[in-house]
Amino acid sequence: MNVVIRPAPLKRHIVVNVGQARAFEVFTARMERWWPASHSIGATRQVDVVIEPRVGGRWYERGEDGQECLWGEVLAWEPPDRVVLAWRLNAHWTFDPTLTTEVEVRFLAQGEQATRVQLEHRHLERFGEGADAVRGALDGEGGWPGMLRLFAGFAQKP
Repeated sequence: MNVVIRPAPLKRHIVVNVGQARAFEVFTARMERWWPASHSIGATRQVDVVIEPRVGGRWYERGEDGQECLWGEVLAWEPPDRVVLAWRLNAHWTFDPTLTTEVEVRFLAQGEQATRVQLEHRHLERFGEGADAVRGALDGEGGWPGMLRLFAGFAQKP
């Protein structure tokens, strides 16, 4: 009997000292302000990161040359509580329309001026043989833990 061990979903959280609506807005509508340009798949410097605010909306980056590079799309749009994004970047960090992993972000109010932001990146087994390496990268400093800290730092600026 062959047992297939799937990589566990990546789960991380951070508490930000802002209200729930602001946390949701900064994460979804101002991603270009905190997402590092080094995390780009385009040919030129990234100048924008866009999540179109609706189910079926695109998630993409725009380079300084105007080229748009698709990352995925919106699977669930429930402001200010939750967004689920289809991540369609493969183990080589290029767009792959045949691959879908999911990034779910929940925004849980912790009073009026604090929000617990919970992120889960799931279906990592879909990366195939590269699944463990991709999970390691996503869980490293350049992955979701570092990204959540960048997000929190920007969200909490006056």
